[in-house]
Amino acid sequence: MNATENITKTLIVSGKGDTKQSAFASALSTIQKQVMEKNEDVTLQITPVSVQVVSAKAQTYTERFLFLFLPRKRSVYRVKLEVTVAITQIKMDQINFLEETINDPQGVALPFLSKKG
Repeated sequence: MNATENITKTLIVSGKGDTKQSAFASALSTIQKQVMEKNEDVTLQITPVSVQVVSAKAQTYTERFLFLFLPRKRSVYRVKLEVTVAITQIKMDQINFLEETINDPQGVALPFLSKKG
């Protein structure tokens, strides 16, 4: 029985960071969270197929120590990406589980409560 399924999804993710690389890494790290968010199935593999940049912004400001000393320029990068991913997953509704009832394996048998003649 083959219960695996391959699907393709397009996601919009965003991220920010102190460098361009960390902004992209922040955005790409949210892909798994979005895929797993409303999914009852078991995900085996998530593979990015294509990445399109929707928007990329850099904000630069001057930071000062005690409002006067040691000025330095700081940047914050923000990206918004449209990512198409190929997802391999196991469809849980296609799996038939055998139901059986057993006694509690963690339970303790108390001899004075049992009615063995």
